[in-house]
Amino acid sequence: MKRYFLILLFLLLIFSGCTQKKKSDELTSVQDSLPVYLSLANDIQINFDLKQKYAQKAFSIVVKQKNDSISRVNLFKIANRYYNMNDFKSYHAISQLVLDRSISSKDSASIAKAYIYLGDYYSSKAISDSAFRNYFLAQKIYLQINDQYNLAKTLLSKASLQYNESDFFESEISVFKALSILKNKKNVNDQLYECYNLLGILYNEREEYEKALEYQNKALNTLNDKSIPADLQLKATSLNNIGFVYMRMKNYKQAIIYFEKGLQERNLFEEKTILYAMLLDNLAYSKLKSKRLDGLPDQFYRSLKIRDSLGLKMTKVSNQIHLSEYYAFKRDTFRAIQFSKQALVLSRSSDKLANTLLALKQIAVVDPRNASKYSKEYIQLNDKMLKAERNMGEKFSRIEYETNEIKDQNSNLQEKNKTLVYVFSICTLLGLFFYVYKTQQAKNRELLFKQQQQIANEDIYNLMISQQNEIELTRIKEKKKVAQELHDGVLGRMFGIRISLDSLDKLDESEAIAKRKKYLDELKNVEQDIREISHDLNREKSELINNFVSILNKLFEDQRNTYSSKLITVYDPEIKWDMITNIVKINLYRIVQEGLQNCNKYAEADIIKVEFKNENNNLILTIEDDGIGFNANKTKNGIGLHNIEYRTTECKGTVTIKSAKGEGTILTIKVPIEPNNNLHNDI
Repeated sequence: MKRYFLILLFLLLIFSGCTQKKKSDELTSVQDSLPVYLSLANDIQINFDLKQKYAQKAFSIVVKQKNDSISRVNLFKIANRYYNMNDFKSYHAISQLVLDRSISSKDSASIAKAYIYLGDYYSSKAISDSAFRNYFLAQKIYLQINDQYNLAKTLLSKASLQYNESDFFESEISVFKALSILKNKKNVNDQLYECYNLLGILYNEREEYEKALEYQNKALNTLNDKSIPADLQLKATSLNNIGFVYMRMKNYKQAIIYFEKGLQERNLFEEKTILYAMLLDNLAYSKLKSKRLDGLPDQFYRSLKIRDSLGLKMTKVSNQIHLSEYYAFKRDTFRAIQFSKQALVLSRSSDKLANTLLALKQIAVVDPRNASKYSKEYIQLNDKMLKAERNMGEKFSRIEYETNEIKDQNSNLQEKNKTLVYVFSICTLLGLFFYVYKTQQAKNRELLFKQQQQIANEDIYNLMISQQNEIELTRIKEKKKVAQELHDGVLGRMFGIRISLDSLDKLDESEAIAKRKKYLDELKNVEQDIREISHDLNREKSELINNFVSILNKLFEDQRNTYSSKLITVYDPEIKWDMITNIVKINLYRIVQEGLQNCNKYAEADIIKVEFKNENNNLILTIEDDGIGFNANKTKNGIGLHNIEYRTTECKGTVTIKSAKGEGTILTIKVPIEPNNNLHNDI
């Protein structure tokens, strides 16, 4: 039994070891494949689709890895592969990803490097302001972490961008800043070369040819360092740049020597085809200017063909202009105009105005009949280009300023945090105290206002009670009078007629008929008297109902006696005033009083109209004047208008004010009639 147990344990150990070995081999296999994929993605012998495939495989491995320094380094490598393939969309996506990961890990060096990559992306897309912003952000970080070597490289990238945007002065400053750092470093000849080469190009643009040659020769001398890769063809680049300086100096003989030396560099065509085409074009042009026509125009055509095959549309403009000059020299006007037009059409398809200016300048020479048109366009474009260059320089300065401002604010933020907390706390307490004080003050004002309203309402109510008492006394007198009339007049007469009718039974029929007719006529007279008394009672009732109208009429009478403006009043006969509550009547009276007062004070009106009407179960009060009016949208509500709004709200109504300067004012009060307050007369 023990023997079987040992055998089983041995088999389990072997199986477990094999499984772990398999997993380890798989992991090692994945790790080993990453360098292979990265290498293949950068192999110039492989076609574009395959390189894309290998780069994608490398990315699929790295993106699953933990966000550490090794994975970020590999992401930078993948981004570099995409850049070399001119797949700038993928390059930008990877660069943004590695920036996000670097920020989350607080890896300053990787953050700065990611900014450099993004700056290179925007520079390749000619989005200069975004490129500059990213370079400048990288520069700030390298300053903070004291990475002098990468700081110098960043300054060089920024200088190249400034040169491309014709900001020559700031570009020169950036290059000298980089040089001041690199001069104290060892094994930096590749960076020194870039500095000297760019300074030579800058001084050539500024027509300081002696300085341009000085720095181009310094750049050439740094290439004695054998550690600089020969396949970069930097020597051919310098020879081309020196030749270009001599060409600008119109020393075409010396220019030809340097261009020919450049073309003789080993493996130039295979390793730097673009540079080869440039040297060939410059050589042919220098020959043309020195009237050496050997190899022309073949050299121009060969350079043009190379550039066309590489898809370098904008560099073809130079070839086309040079061919136009060549055919103009040969007095072949047709071809000269043809090539200059091709150059102009091609240059207009890009945002590089300098190429368009060169094309316009050439076509104006070979096509004199249309020279004025081309010259006019040349002047307009030149002004536009100068303005664009100035704006870009200002934009660079603004980006630097804004970025520095943000940095200064961030550096001071922590120091100010405590002070801000204290200040904020004090301000909060003060604000709370002020709010409580203002709230209490507002409540006191509202309470005082309500008290004043109550006193005013009591005055109106007392006035209405007094008026009601007078009407009640009159009604009592009228009742007594009617009772006396009925008792002494109608009842006495009816009693006499009844007695007379009773006596008819004792008379003959013929005599009774005559007397009956007489008594019927008498009854008709009594009926008429009763009807007249009833009409008098109805008139009394109407007067009683309209006591509120009487109070209003007294107010209107005072208005007419006091002020010169004409007052028109209109009452809807369908309004049943006795069914309207005293609260509504008091508020309506006050609103009319306030409205008339506003007209008298401010309106300068000739005619004022006050109208009460019943409309769709709503009581509508309208006060209209033909005065000077006011801007209802801008004018703040005064106390008078505030009182009107308050009283209307108390009646559950709405206020509408329509007015404009010079067009008078219409104040409309709409009060709903409650279901139990029927405002229609009984039928």
